[in-house]
Amino acid sequence: MENERAVPLAERMRPTSLDEVIGQTKVMDLLRKIVAGREPVSLIFWGPPGTGKTTLARIIAREMDADFVELSAVTSGKKDIEKIVERARANWNLNIRTILFVDEIHRFNKAQQDAFLPHVESGLISLIGATTENPSFEVISPLLSRSRVIVLEQLSRDDIKEVVRRAVIAENLDKKITDDAIETLARLANGDARTALGTLEVAAGLIKNRQKITPETIEQAAGTKLPIYDKKGEMHYDVISAFIKSMRAGDDRAALYYLARMVAAGEDPKFIARRMLIFASEDISLAGNGALGLALNAFMSVERIGMPEGGIVLSHVAVALARAKKSRETYDMWAEAKTLANQFSDAPVPIHVRNAPTKLMKELGFGEGQKWEAGFKHAKGYLPDEVKKFLNS
Repeated sequence: MENERAVPLAERMRPTSLDEVIGQTKVMDLLRKIVAGREPVSLIFWGPPGTGKTTLARIIAREMDADFVELSAVTSGKKDIEKIVERARANWNLNIRTILFVDEIHRFNKAQQDAFLPHVESGLISLIGATTENPSFEVISPLLSRSRVIVLEQLSRDDIKEVVRRAVIAENLDKKITDDAIETLARLANGDARTALGTLEVAAGLIKNRQKITPETIEQAAGTKLPIYDKKGEMHYDVISAFIKSMRAGDDRAALYYLARMVAAGEDPKFIARRMLIFASEDISLAGNGALGLALNAFMSVERIGMPEGGIVLSHVAVALARAKKSRETYDMWAEAKTLANQFSDAPVPIHVRNAPTKLMKELGFGEGQKWEAGFKHAKGYLPDEVKKFLNS
């Protein structure tokens, strides 16, 4: 019993079958079909921490009666891969399937990932990789093309509460924890089941026999929890994308929510301000010519006054940009202009719009018919003839 207690609660509560898994309803039917088919298949589990990547890999191996080998890309090297290949060959001779689980597969370099390829292709090894990063950028194309990517979603608060309630019953804590404490635990876990169970375990150790686990106990056990936000990772791009799209849609409350998340996570305020500058020109454009100046003032303000006061400026301007009328006119015109410039990069400038600094050039027709007056429009226009023909075709 003492040895069992030494195992972390999150490990003791790990599901052992697909039916015990909480959440991930969108992919469970597919995983059941894969298990039922009992055919070798390589998978890449992509999702946030604590969403069940390792658990699902172990369940698949167990239900397929396969030899399950775990490898961490953080601590393993080429020699470890070679040992696993030898083990897989021995299993092959015994008609036993080998499933290799690589945690944090994105940390393996190209050469290390290449080492898996021939064995995955031959069927000697079924590879299951786990990553929190976008596999499109972190897993080599040949390996990615031979694997099925399974996207795991962050667990909802209801999912986390169900995970916690199961653990509470298993640990005989049902009379020692309040409903508010479970709510607090689900909120602080940020969709990470492992974090929730770890915090519950610490909280249980903090109370005495007659005490109850309250929201305050949970907060004490959790300590200071930083937002899950990597300035160089996927979350960084997801949140700024949601911020921009919210402003584009005119949803100022959503824009402020994502802005607050970035600020709370310590995002560079100048990065946010730069994106607002781009947005003002790209999405508002001629519909509100003052927007670009407002966004520029926001950039200069956060540069000069810093944070946290700069957050007030960013929120002010984010609401203004969200509420402004939108126009993509200049953005679309600029895109067309770049395409034309690339397609007709050598088109001669019409003689009548060229500069004519000498008498000879004037006699040859350079600048002919031009007048120095506001709003003057030359009858022949200003684009090269071949560009005009293309646009009129």
